[in-house]
Amino acid sequence: MAATDDKQASNEAPIEQQLYAIRQTIQARAVHGVFANWRIALVLLTQALYYGLPWISWDNRQAVLFDLAARKFYIFGLVFWPQDFVYLTGLLILSALSLFLFTAVAGRLWCGYACPQTVYTEIFMWVENWFEGDHIARRKLDTSPWNAAKLKKRGLKHLVWFVIALWTGFTFVGYFTPVKTLAAEVASMGLGPWETFWILFYAFATWGNAGFMREQVCKYMCPYARFQSVMFDSDTLVISYDPGRGEPRGARSKKTDYKAAGLGACVDCGVCVQVCPTGIDIRNGLQYECIGCAACIDGCDQIMDKMGYPRGLIRYTTENAVKGKYSDQSIIRHILRPRTLIYTVLLGTIAAAFLYSLATRVPLRVDVVRDRVALSKETDDGLIENVYRLQIINKDNAPHRYTIGASGIPGLKVVSAGREIAAAPLETIDVPVSLVADPTDLKGRSIEVTVHIQAADDARIRDDVSTKFFNR
Repeated sequence: MAATDDKQASNEAPIEQQLYAIRQTIQARAVHGVFANWRIALVLLTQALYYGLPWISWDNRQAVLFDLAARKFYIFGLVFWPQDFVYLTGLLILSALSLFLFTAVAGRLWCGYACPQTVYTEIFMWVENWFEGDHIARRKLDTSPWNAAKLKKRGLKHLVWFVIALWTGFTFVGYFTPVKTLAAEVASMGLGPWETFWILFYAFATWGNAGFMREQVCKYMCPYARFQSVMFDSDTLVISYDPGRGEPRGARSKKTDYKAAGLGACVDCGVCVQVCPTGIDIRNGLQYECIGCAACIDGCDQIMDKMGYPRGLIRYTTENAVKGKYSDQSIIRHILRPRTLIYTVLLGTIAAAFLYSLATRVPLRVDVVRDRVALSKETDDGLIENVYRLQIINKDNAPHRYTIGASGIPGLKVVSAGREIAAAPLETIDVPVSLVADPTDLKGRSIEVTVHIQAADDARIRDDVSTKFFNR
């Protein structure tokens, strides 16, 4: 009876369960191949653009500069103002549709080759491999006790990491503060508090994400990993293991006739897992942790070459092709399907409208503000006068002279400081203007009128602004 009671109490005892698995450090094996070369090329290209653009000059100014203090955003020959926010909206829509299209066609291309997290992790891994050796040497270093040699390797690695991160943060701030001015401030120790904060913050984020968190950012922080599945379908090109060709897997000699031995092409070497930066086994099927870097393809192809087997056990293919519904040679035909066609048409239409809007953009903005002291007043000549203030923004890189006119009331006259208003490049000016009308021509208490601002030296530059003219 006592034994039964003890057994029952044991069964009812609470069971402690870990809900969070302690992270195991992933020391990815280096790999060479076609896709590895593509990653290297895109790392170099993206970083050449990122680090180089702030140092390029255009019209005696920084080519790409987001001057928040002056509320001007320079992108080569274009200058955008806060009123041009619609272009940012259009750019975000284009980016989103491009992501949808590329994902529907070939999976996580952005994540695998151009995402900043992937790019900087790759750079940091190069540095790590340089100082600490290959994946086997790094694993041994992880488990070895601290000594002078380990301290030297780790110290030099983190020093280089932080220099790269610091330069990355400096470049980031250089897009918002002229980079040459920023460099002079750093050299003279005259850096402002906000600039200092953002340089260090961005450097710390780069150092932490690429040096320590790595795959955890992709697994737990990036939302794309979670909703990518809704953009995939059975005809999306994804990195896949072919179980029909690879199973049953097993080790064997190179001289073994694996088909006669009842084996598949997979030699169960584990290289595909060793080279994966997120530590997954692609042989278990597509997983949300897969960032589409194709390192497993390069690794598997190297083993297939050594064994004398055809490449492609792990490859870019579709779910339907793996299931045998069509051959790999027919994959291209299935790219043109309703989903991708709709994305392409939408992307092309919005891109065309975006480019047309940019090409026909009028570099002039006018705002009309009424005088708040009096809605209207009567002049000595018995006419009705309304006073306004025009804010004229010359968005062009060239100076212009403007004439002011008005319509909406017969005989409506414009009284301003001069016949023409001059504005320097990218200048904002305030112009007091009076509109004068004969009371006999006024029909009602409030009449809508239009103020016309026309560049005297360019007929294409014109802005028409509506406002109200009040009777007595």
